[in-house]
Amino acid sequence: MLELTMAAVTAADAGATAGMQMADAPSEPGAVLRVGRDKSVCRLSTPDDWLFVSRVHLEFRCGPDGTWQLTWLRGSQPDPSSEVRLVVGEYAQPVAYGGTVSLPRGGSGEIVVQDRTGPRSVNVGFYHEV
Repeated sequence: MLELTMAAVTAADAGATAGMQMADAPSEPGAVLRVGRDKSVCRLSTPDDWLFVSRVHLEFRCGPDGTWQLTWLRGSQPDPSSEVRLVVGEYAQPVAYGGTVSLPRGGSGEIVVQDRTGPRSVNVGFYHEV
C-alpha cells in the first residue's frame, strides 16, 4: 500500500495542515496515483490557478515487483515553472523534468514541488507499507 498526503503551502500558510488531502493505492502492479490540477484524473489536486503545477504533474506507478516509482510528467511547456525534489530523511534528490525515480520500499519521505516564481509549494508525503 502506498499512502500519500498532500498540502498546498504558501508563505503565509507555512506549517499549517488545513486543506490536506489523502490518497492511497494497493502495491499491485499497474496501480497509479496522480497529482496535478486536473481533478478528473488526479487523486490529489492543487488549486486551479497554481499554474506552476501541470494538469497532471506527478505520477506514482507500482511496478511488477510491488515497488513504486515517481515520474515528473512533462507538461505543455518546454521548461517547467517548478522544481521537484524527493526528500527521504536528510537526503534530498532533485527529480529531472520528465524523469523517474524509485521510492524506497517500505520507506517514507516527501516530494516537494516548488514554484520557481513565488513562495508556494506542493508537499506530498508518502509512506510505502509492505
